[in-house]
Formats: sequence, structure tokens, C-alpha cells
Amino acid sequence: MFSKTRLSSLLFLSLVSAYTWPDPKLDELESQIYDLFGYNFNAFPGFPTAVNPCTLDFFDTGAANKNRSNAADWIRTAYHDMATYNTADGTGGLDGSIQYEQDRAENVGDGFNNTIRFFQTSLSRYLSVADSIAIAAKIAIEVCGGPDIPFRGGRIDATGPNNPGVPEPQQDLASHTAAFKRQGFNPTEMITLVACGHSFGGVQHSAFPDTVPLDDGLDDESLPFDSTPFTFDNTIAVEYIQGTTRNPLVVGANDTTNSDKRIFASDGNVTMKGFAEDPESFKTACASQFANMLNQVPSDVQLSEVIEPLPVKPQLPFLLFTGDGTLQFSGQIRFWNMSESSSRTIKLLWADRSGNTDASYTGVLSHASNWAGTNKAGQTTALWYKIGSLNQTQPEIDIDEETGISKFWFEVDEGDGSAVRTEDQNGAAFVLQDAVMLADSTCNNGTLVHIDIAVRSDANPSRVYVEYDVQVPNGPGTIITVDTADAALLQKGVSSTYDLWTVDLPKTAISTTLKAAVNIAADIGGNKVTTSYFRPFVGGQIGYKRCA
Repeated sequence: MFSKTRLSSLLFLSLVSAYTWPDPKLDELESQIYDLFGYNFNAFPGFPTAVNPCTLDFFDTGAANKNRSNAADWIRTAYHDMATYNTADGTGGLDGSIQYEQDRAENVGDGFNNTIRFFQTSLSRYLSVADSIAIAAKIAIEVCGGPDIPFRGGRIDATGPNNPGVPEPQQDLASHTAAFKRQGFNPTEMITLVACGHSFGGVQHSAFPDTVPLDDGLDDESLPFDSTPFTFDNTIAVEYIQGTTRNPLVVGANDTTNSDKRIFASDGNVTMKGFAEDPESFKTACASQFANMLNQVPSDVQLSEVIEPLPVKPQLPFLLFTGDGTLQFSGQIRFWNMSESSSRTIKLLWADRSGNTDASYTGVLSHASNWAGTNKAGQTTALWYKIGSLNQTQPEIDIDEETGISKFWFEVDEGDGSAVRTEDQNGAAFVLQDAVMLADSTCNNGTLVHIDIAVRSDANPSRVYVEYDVQVPNGPGTIITVDTADAALLQKGVSSTYDLWTVDLPKTAISTTLKAAVNIAADIGGNKVTTSYFRPFVGGQIGYKRCA
């Protein structure tokens, strides 16, 4: 399933895989790279908001800066993080080590720090700094007109700096060729990657004052590589071949730092001439080399297969123990590449705890007209449906607690005479555990949440606890666990099927965590069983109820 080898564009096609839900890490990564705009867009950290429009610079101080953009910073950060890679020993690569390397001459400029600051407070147990850097670069390229970049996840963060080795403008061609060879790029790929990366942005005065003069009245500015620095296109090649370029690394006053000039001309301008004449070939070549750049990771890291959007994806499916003999089933379902239709009906079906089905095990999904999301610039529409009716008097689906649920799936009727289709992950269905869940007696008093946890009486857990993420410096979130009260204090037989466990959690413990969210977990039969997260201090959310 996993591969460390560098992939060509053809090999990408053979590795594309729609994974089987649930997979918490892949679920998070898939959401980050596909739920970009519209309903349920991924707001943490909200990568697309920073490149919409592509001229945005979140750390711009106003008129005192010029020609800076988040998109250019993100792409440069990804390359500089990767550029420490050594094919000979498998060290370095895109692993987030740029956090520890910003004091080096090869990493001058504030773009790296700005990039990491943007998403660092939104990292979680499933989203590493390294994956965030790769995602940011992918989204910047794609949203700003570039090619689709196949994405593979699972990067692991370094705990310190890697060996130096990022090419610098004043170095000669032989040094640059050797550096790119160490990184795994041949001379043609070196030309390609430099041209593709330099389709965005420019050279920053504060980083290279001898290369970029500062205009009057400015604190800093960037001199663009081409005349369209905020959009991906082949202008970088066209202007170079036509002799009209103002690229400061081609026509700079100090020829010593004209590294793009040396690199572009290293094969007699054959590659750049081809890119100037054929924008599609430029786009295709960039897609391949950008992907190779993002996939250069330490040899002991195994990336996932290419992550494709799930055709049908549950969002925070949740069982709530009511104590009245029923379990309330709620959540939302995303249907990828689906257009609006007033004649469509979608039915939810499930199997009980024993795997049996029954005609009564069914419910409806509801869709509101504004529940549509898109990837990139509206290229693909995703529709979101709610489990249960939009009528708030009956918002969820009730499941008998004695029979329970083990998995669910959907039947889609387009209402146009075509055959009803089943969406069940190729027969695997969508697995849902009913051994442990939140009880609706959970409440908060504004400063403390009293969490009641329903555990099936036959589960015999060795431990019942809650989890939440907290941020750590220079890294993803770490998991904090809080155990329930002593087993002697639990309420046995609160219903015919479930016992109740309790834990109190201060608001201060989670107020600064990712989404102020917690989830329930239990160790049962040697396995860890968990629920989706909930937000006990966010009004209108599951698990939010004021104590009497």
C-alpha cells in the first residue's frame, strides 16, 4: 500500500486510492485538501482563505510592503524545507525542519516564519507541521491557476534541524546542479522546478538587499520573477525566451546572483523554449515536479497512497444515549461531485449490533439549498446532507438501544427513472460502534463540563476516558487524557443495555485547544474505541447543555 519511491505522473494514476472510511488521519487530510470553499469548508486552519485572492499577504503591513503574497511564501517554504533531502542516505526532506533552520543564510526572509505562524495554532494529532506545509503549497498552486498536485499524506515532523544544503543565488551552476542531484532532481528537472516555483512571487529586498533595491516610502518589497507573480502560468518562460524578462535572478545588476539565468540556459535554453511555446507542457511538467518535491521525505517515513476525495463521506456521525430506550443518530454526509436536484431522495439504512437488517432500520437524509461546497474555484460541487429531517422537532434518527447499530449505508434515488444506486463503500458500508458514546445528561455550568459516558454493559472496558488536543511548541497537537471517576462510582444498569461513567473537565483545560473539542474513548478487549469529537462549550453543538 505504501511507497517511498519518487513517482512519475503515470505512476500516480496507479496509486490513486479512495480509502475506506473511517480513517481519522486520512479523513482530516482529505478534508483539508478538498473541503475548500462553501458549506463546511475546513476552517482550521483555512488554507484557501489565505490565497483567495492570490494577492493576499496576511502579514503585509500595508503600503510599506509591495508584491508579497502568501502563495509565494508557502511554495518557497515547501521547497526550502524539502531541499535538505539527501538521496544517498535518506535524510532530510519535507519534514517541518524549516522551523529550526531560519537562522541560516540559505533561509533568509520572513516568509518561512509567516507560513508556519499561519497554521501552527490549528495543528492536531492528525495534522503535522510537515503535512501542513505540503498542503499549503498544493493549495496555493492549485487555487492560483496551477495544475492539480496528487497528494500523499503522513509526513512526520523533525525534532531539530537537518544538514544545510539549500542552493543560494550566488553559487555557480555546478553547485546548483549538485544540490538538485542530491535532492533527487536531474538537470532538466532542476530547470523545471525552478521555473515552476518562480511562476509565483519574486525576490524580497529584506532578504537580498543587494539584488532588490527598495523604492522610496517602502519598508520592504519583492521584485517579481515575471509580470504575473500572483498567477501560475508560463509567463516566466515566455518573457525569458523573448528577452523581456525583469527576473532579478536573470537580469540583476550583480551577475553573480543571476542563478536563474545560469540554470535556465544550462541546456542551451531547450527546456525553457519548450515551456514558452507550449503552456500545457509547462503545466504538466510542473505538476510532476511539484509532486516530486512534496514527496521527498526521510527514508523512514512512508507516505499514504494518493488521497482522492471519498464519493460519500460521513462528517462527525454521532450516537447520543438518551436514557429513554433510544440512541439518537446525527451527523452530516458529503456527496462528492453531486449537483443540486429537487427530485433526488436519499435514504439511510443500517444493520443492528448483530449485523442483521430490517425494513424498519431506515431513515431520511435532508438537504438545504445552501449546503454546497466546492474545491478550488468551484470545479467540483459537493452537496451536504443531514442525517434526519431539517425539521428541528425531529432532527435525528432514533435507534433502539437494545438492537443498536453496527454499520450504515445509503440508497440514492435521483427521481428521474434511473436505477436506485447503493452507496456502501463497495460493500464495506460505513462502520459505526455503539459500545461507548456521550449521554445527553452531559452538561456544563460555564466553567466546568460534567461529561456522562454511556458504555454498553457487556463491553467490560478496562478504561473509560476523554481526550483533547493541546498545542506544543514547534509541533502538532499532543493528546491529553482524563480518566473517568473510580469504577465504584459509575451508575450500573442506568438502562437495560448501558452503564454510565462520569468525568468532570474544566473549561480552562480545553479553551485554547483545537476547536475546543473533546472525544470519548474506552479500552475494550485490548482495542481502543473512540467517538467523534464534540464541543461542550459551544452553543448549539452536540454535548452542549447548561446544567440545571
